[in-house]
Amino acid sequence: MAIHDVQSRYQSLALNALFRYFSQKASIAVALLGCAVIVGWIKDITILKSILPGWVAMKANTAICLILGGISLLLWHWQPRIGIKRNIAQACALLVLLIGLLTLIQYAFNLDLGIDQIFFHTSIDPLGDAAPGRMAVHTAFIFVLFGLSLLLLNLAAPKYLLAQLCAIVAFFIAGMGLLGYLYGNALLYRFGSLTSIAVHTAVAFLLLAYGILFACPNRGLMVVVTSKNVGGMVARFLLPTAIVFPPLMCWLVLSGYRMQIYTAEFGLCALSILNILVFVILIWWNARSLNVIDRQRQRSQTALKKANEKLEQRVFSRTKELLRTLGRLKEEIAERESVEQALFQEKELALVTLQSIGDGVITTDATGSIKYLNPVAEFLTGWSLTEALGLPLTQVFRISNEITHQAAENPVAKVLHSGAIVGLANHTVLITRDGAELSIEDCAAPIRTSEGQIIGVVLVFRDVTQNRNLARLLSWQASHDVLTGLVNRREFENRLIQAVTSAQSTKEQHALCYLDLDQFKIVNDTCGHVAGDELLCQVASLFQTYLRSYDTLARLGGDEFGIILNDCSLEAALLIANQLREAAQKFRFVWKQEKIFNLTVSIGLVAINADTDNTNTALSAADAACYVAKNQGSNRIHVYQANDLDLVKQRGEMQWVGRITQALEDNRFRLYYQSIVPVSQTYSLTEHYEVLLRLIDETGEVVSPMAFIPAAERYNLMQTIDRWVIHTFFANLARYGNSQWYDSRSLKHSHGSLYTINLSGASINDDQFIDFVCEQFLLYKIPPSAICFEITETVAIKNLGKAAGFIRSLKEFGCYFALDDFGSGMSSFAYLKNLPVDYLKIDGSFVKHIVEEPINLAMVDAINKIGQVMGLQTIAEFVENKAVLEVIQSLGVNYAQGYGIARPRPFRFK
Repeated sequence: MAIHDVQSRYQSLALNALFRYFSQKASIAVALLGCAVIVGWIKDITILKSILPGWVAMKANTAICLILGGISLLLWHWQPRIGIKRNIAQACALLVLLIGLLTLIQYAFNLDLGIDQIFFHTSIDPLGDAAPGRMAVHTAFIFVLFGLSLLLLNLAAPKYLLAQLCAIVAFFIAGMGLLGYLYGNALLYRFGSLTSIAVHTAVAFLLLAYGILFACPNRGLMVVVTSKNVGGMVARFLLPTAIVFPPLMCWLVLSGYRMQIYTAEFGLCALSILNILVFVILIWWNARSLNVIDRQRQRSQTALKKANEKLEQRVFSRTKELLRTLGRLKEEIAERESVEQALFQEKELALVTLQSIGDGVITTDATGSIKYLNPVAEFLTGWSLTEALGLPLTQVFRISNEITHQAAENPVAKVLHSGAIVGLANHTVLITRDGAELSIEDCAAPIRTSEGQIIGVVLVFRDVTQNRNLARLLSWQASHDVLTGLVNRREFENRLIQAVTSAQSTKEQHALCYLDLDQFKIVNDTCGHVAGDELLCQVASLFQTYLRSYDTLARLGGDEFGIILNDCSLEAALLIANQLREAAQKFRFVWKQEKIFNLTVSIGLVAINADTDNTNTALSAADAACYVAKNQGSNRIHVYQANDLDLVKQRGEMQWVGRITQALEDNRFRLYYQSIVPVSQTYSLTEHYEVLLRLIDETGEVVSPMAFIPAAERYNLMQTIDRWVIHTFFANLARYGNSQWYDSRSLKHSHGSLYTINLSGASINDDQFIDFVCEQFLLYKIPPSAICFEITETVAIKNLGKAAGFIRSLKEFGCYFALDDFGSGMSSFAYLKNLPVDYLKIDGSFVKHIVEEPINLAMVDAINKIGQVMGLQTIAEFVENKAVLEVIQSLGVNYAQGYGIARPRPFRFK
């Protein structure tokens, strides 16, 4: 039995209700008092701010904290222990705590955090301000106590004792301030020389303290006060007098002294006599009450003693009756033993036969009472023959349906009623004497006399638990994930079919979530698959805590999970999905006490309603929405909409995957080139070209790389494309030299040209790519000095060490390197020292507006100068007209590239 249930017996429900009623009214009074002071500040009404002119005014922050504290306590009474009301109550309590703490920090460290005059600007009040608008030190400390107390009350498992202790400490501090006003002693309501607590602030604090103490009178310290026992009665009688009388008597004596009615000595004597008189009366009254209770107890003991004597007499007489009954029972047993002895020989032969059978055998008479159990039946039922003999079959042979757990029909009763052989239904279990369940199969047949009269029934059964368990295990494994114990993909799709069907037929609303763990590969790569498996199990348990009992959570494969939220609107599903996302973000996976990993999850959310076509459509939409969430930065939720531009773009990119693959198989990629010409005083015999890529679509149209490159990068096809470009270009360059361009007069000597080939980030990170490039150089005997590889600034800084090592390896082989789009990303001249490139290509977004934008001009000039100092050749991209060309010439840029110089042209291999 819970402690709370035990305590409730000794408490007055009416008194508890009264205390809670007072607590609610106190919270309302505190909030209204704070609102009145706020009105006083808004309308500049002195009586609302300080009660009387010349008294200390309540600060606006104090009034706001009182409003928040009153609201938090009031919501505690109204809240259903879960939901948004408790969250609001916790937020109000937390604000009270924070305002108090920040104010104390300002006093402690002589700071001004700007929280004192957020709403109202005031000057320093000489009656009790250390700073304009700042609440007193003890006011701030009391708010810290109240904020902490209200937070403890609003926890999922409230800490009533600690909350009440904080309220009591605050009560005494506020009471001291109120007594200071009552006695006219400023030391009691002033902290130091500057900060004072307002009189109505102290009153509000006392109300709030009482409200917290009375909020739960059957918990914590208040259990003693609300008890129906003698202690509770004494506490309720003495506490009000102990709290009210001493201050009141002191005030009366002090008032008489100040009015010079009597001397200080006479006042002290009067105070002592009054205290003695009051406490003598209290002690006499409580002694009288205890005597009354003691007399009631003695009368109760006397009545109880008489009742015990009567009970003993009744037990004695009943025992005699039982002994006589026992004697008669013994006589009947002796008579039965004589009958059994006569039948012993006949039964012996039958017993030997039945004991040799491997199945359990039970025989009954025509009334269904047990006559015999063989050893197997004894073992299976847990009853010995001696114990079960003569008992109804239903008492020893208890059977039920293993799925519904409802009692199964008695097979012996069916045989006696029908006279035919019957068998048990499927999924029948036998409940043994110790409560264990055994799966059984049985058959019951009538025992007839020579005249055909039924004189009993024979029941034959056997244990098939192992066979059924094996069948259940196979069934479970067919529908569940072995690692996490969750539903597997096949079972998930079956349940999704049911959800879609119900949505289409009954107009119910469901929701489908597709979840993908964002950092799972890091755990696998760092700690191995054992750690990854453990992470999946922990995440599965974490997700289940946020789902309802009738929702379905499944592992769909790898680090992907699926959830079917049955009977759930899209708005409610979004809240649940956000809870899952936040839980994953707060989750920390610790492996062997050494490594700690953060985790986030990307979630795609789809509504299942009457408009949902089928299961494949819903699952595909959820997968696509999840992919969009992952591509938008992970750790987010994306709700599927039919007109979602991100999903349209993502599906378009997915379609490009097949088109790119088919284009590679059909050899529909084409190589183009664009001239890069020198524009400064630098003299160069080398002709410089950038190798570009185009795709010929199914209709024969040329497709720009910006249409398919993003999809290729996202779906890991760039390595294949880079290898195709290098292989194709090297093969044709080795075969034709520079003669393949019949319409280009400037390219005549292959050894005097430098060709720039773009590389993707995927190829840079591929450890096998360098070996492939070197193999192509050796295979086609291309001089490495004729090739310049180009990587973008963004690719380089994503993995600076990897990029630097890649560049050095190919430069040692004899190739050149160019850094493309410099200035477009997180540009830093410092990392250029670690990248041994030869050419620095200035991003075209700066170059094309260099004439009209001074900032662009300054950026290009700075990049060019740094490049020159570091010994790098600079190339300006997007030179589209003569004016831009003249500007970059004046800046000293080495090379230019763009439509103003030469347009891209196709390689025309013979």
